[in-house]
Amino acid sequence: MDDNTDLFIHTVHGAGRLLPSGNRWNSIELDYNLLPTSSHNDDHFTTTSSLYSKSFTFNLTITDKSHFKRFLYIFIALLLTIIFLVLLLSFLPHKHHDSLPSTNLPFTLKQALLFFDAQKSGQINNSLVKFRGDSGLQDGHYRQINASLVGGFYDSGNNVKFSFPTAYTITLLSWTVIEYHEKYEAMNELEHVKDIIKWGTDYLLKLFVPSNSTATPNLIYSQVGSANISSSSENDMSCWQRPEDMKYARPVSVCGASATDLAGEIAAALAAASLVFTDRKSYSLKLIQASESLFNLAKNSGKKQTYTMDVACGGEASNYYNSSGYLDELVWGATWLFFATGDRSYLGYATDSFDSALIEELVPDHGVFYWNNKLAAIAVLMTRLRYLLDPGFPYTTVLTKCSELTNNLMCSYLSAPEKFSMTPAGLILLKPNSSTSLELASTAAFLTKIYSDYLDSIKIEGGACGDDLYSLDDLQNFAESQASTFHTLFDQMNYILGNNPMKMSYVVGVGSEYPKQVYHRGASIPWDGKQYGCVEGKRWRDSKEANPNVLLGAMVRGPDKEDGFSDDRNRPEYTEPSIASNAGLVAALIGLLDHPSSTTSRIDRDAMFANIS
Repeated sequence: MDDNTDLFIHTVHGAGRLLPSGNRWNSIELDYNLLPTSSHNDDHFTTTSSLYSKSFTFNLTITDKSHFKRFLYIFIALLLTIIFLVLLLSFLPHKHHDSLPSTNLPFTLKQALLFFDAQKSGQINNSLVKFRGDSGLQDGHYRQINASLVGGFYDSGNNVKFSFPTAYTITLLSWTVIEYHEKYEAMNELEHVKDIIKWGTDYLLKLFVPSNSTATPNLIYSQVGSANISSSSENDMSCWQRPEDMKYARPVSVCGASATDLAGEIAAALAAASLVFTDRKSYSLKLIQASESLFNLAKNSGKKQTYTMDVACGGEASNYYNSSGYLDELVWGATWLFFATGDRSYLGYATDSFDSALIEELVPDHGVFYWNNKLAAIAVLMTRLRYLLDPGFPYTTVLTKCSELTNNLMCSYLSAPEKFSMTPAGLILLKPNSSTSLELASTAAFLTKIYSDYLDSIKIEGGACGDDLYSLDDLQNFAESQASTFHTLFDQMNYILGNNPMKMSYVVGVGSEYPKQVYHRGASIPWDGKQYGCVEGKRWRDSKEANPNVLLGAMVRGPDKEDGFSDDRNRPEYTEPSIASNAGLVAALIGLLDHPSSTTSRIDRDAMFANIS
């Protein structure tokens, strides 16, 4: 072969092989797919295909054969190296630091639901938690009060039953079942979570005693058990004792019609739960009727205030659940009553009062969804209504405002390092001065995920933050894997489940390392058939040993602002769980769980609107 060679390439469509050429190089056949398969004779095919024959002429010059051979050797060596590396990487074990393994979600969710069984008060049959038995069977009988207040949930590591966070918990759990009941059913937890909700609603129904005459006022019970830790007498705070061993008196706090926020919160819970129990018509109707009575009482009361403003009603609760306003609870209750009944007067009240509730909102609570503030959640629910049903005029203005607020909320979450404080390892601190970082991160993850599911159900692929666009994957990444959005930050749920500087899961029973000294009376005292009094109980409280009973599924309060954590039973700011906190955890987990069918909507689009014509 000469160093300088004229190369002719001649292609003939349809040849299907290399054809000899009049030159020393063979022509190369290229199929342009310009013709359909022909059934005609060869002469016609040859004549037609010749119209598409192509000829190209160019010069190929090789000035030094040794350099050419060297190039070939290097190219082949590089190719083999790349193939080797690809094969090597394919056999190496993969570590997923920045994603939440979906296979862990069902297990974690099952554990998180078990925590509510551990918090049950009353007569427990066939408890799923082996270190719990009957307790609080005289609740409601205190001095002149003779009410039936057996049941409900102990709030946290103490033995007090607070009505306000209980109602919030039931509302949030009900919301998850309405949207994601197919996911619960796929993992055989639907009946379990409905049992938890009904345990709560059965108790909430007992809390409201309507007036039956002008001489008998309306009553709402806000608390059972004493939360006075400074008291010298034995009570639920000063005494460290299993609920099954309680012998001391349990005071009952009573409110009137002016406990506006409490009435609105319970109304919301009962209305939301009525949509969970549509298969039990009479029970669902009972919940709606009680909800409407409570809401109308709160709305029409001549005096409106937070329940903690009345010392007899919520004086002790103010140290733990100090409500800052009542308008968000009224809008929250009206919103759920609209979904439960289809009565547009409730929607009218909610939309007419929304702006006033925004004015009442505390600045530190902007963008935060928890027991004290429902406005972010209301905006997301109203956005659902606008996108999936759109009732039109006269609600358009407020619903549009809610969808804009929701989009802004998503933008603030997606740019969290600019909008919110963060721990060094990336946990979002929505309220930096409180010890509720994990609870608030969970509800933020839930709102983000459910909003992305709303968008997905109407085939909207994302939104905009000014000139920047975000996709549904970006929303999923915030809820599940912030690392892909912020590159250097751990994701929120993975942080909670162990991907943090302490290398510890903050959900008990999940992972190899989790808190062993959870601040919890029932978990810290042995379940050995013996009764332990208050003095004996303190020995277990102050012990440096791990709890003898594992409080499965409990999410503790979590780390401080520097990602530090103290696994110490006497440090409740780190190790205490609560039902409100676990409700947020359950909501985030069920949202992130894969839907059992990839061909359907991620949510039940219609369940929320079943009663709306």
